Amino acid sequence: MFFKKLFVASIASVSLAVVALALINPQSGISLHLAFQKSEPINSISGRTGGDGPVLVVKIDDTPMAHPQIGLEDADVVYIEQVEGGLTRLAAVFSSKIPTRVGPVRSARISDIELLAQYGRVGFAYSGVQKKLLPVVGAANLENLGAQNHSSTIYTTDTARISPYAMVLRADLLMDFVASKGLSLAQSKAMGWKFGDEPAGGIPLTDVHISWPANSYDAHWSASEKRWLLDHAKTPDLADSGLQLGPTTLVIQNVSITDSIYKDKVGGITPYSATVGTGSGYILRNGKSFAATWSRPTAENGTTWKGADGREIAFEKGQIWVALTDRAPVFTRKIPDATPPATK
Repeated sequence: MFFKKLFVASIASVSLAVVALALINPQSGISLHLAFQKSEPINSISGRTGGDGPVLVVKIDDTPMAHPQIGLEDADVVYIEQVEGGLTRLAAVFSSKIPTRVGPVRSARISDIELLAQYGRVGFAYSGVQKKLLPVVGAANLENLGAQNHSSTIYTTDTARISPYAMVLRADLLMDFVASKGLSLAQSKAMGWKFGDEPAGGIPLTDVHISWPANSYDAHWSASEKRWLLDHAKTPDLADSGLQLGPTTLVIQNVSITDSIYKDKVGGITPYSATVGTGSGYILRNGKSFAATWSRPTAENGTTWKGADGREIAFEKGQIWVALTDRAPVFTRKIPDATPPATK
């Protein structure tokens, strides 16, 4: 008993000494933060630091005139969806961090309802929606936070941009509105995919090309930044902040894209991307590609990913981009280093 008490007293003395040294001499290299460091909370959707919070989804224009986009670097997940004319639009999911500004904001599409159902009743921000689809969005399990219900203080106009690429959401003010009205948004949660070490195998890559009828993305693996740096339409995809956009985990999800019953204002048929069911795809992480199958039994279920051996493919913690496409990607494999090892 004596030795146990002596041990506890010794530990306490050392702890007090560390605190005293940190307070008396901050330059000593010992800090209270390090002495009592706690791990930061992790967001369940992306594995990013910031913890779990209410989920806000913003629809963002993805045409060249909309670039550079605003706030995308803070999204936990970014979905690339096909729209009329073979162009693409983004659905950006925010939870670990809600940026001040996001945009340019554009209108909702029928594919959004099924896609976002897996997150629960999220806040849904968009510029508007065609008349026929409006009641469908209103009846969906989404907190309708569209621009038609808010003032220009929240859905602002960027005078440096031209319409229809000038609407920028003050996401901070929108979330203040949500709080003031007591609206209950879904909190971030595990979404089916998990985070962990990369599986065995995988094909080392330098680049991948992903396409739609009227748009394309290229991703280049950066070993120094440990993420896939994106090009949009063959041009570096820079955010308004100057940062080149790019996820830690890039998901290519092969989906069925068919014509819906909806059309845009000039008569273009709105495509529908089916994200419930099963299909093939690829998980790109740590400079490698892993062939995978995805499964989502119902709209309320999250999406799981497994390899050919039936084992789950874990994602790397960090931002996720998901390309919803029905076209095969083009991979550029990394050429192995042919330099023979030095002989002794």
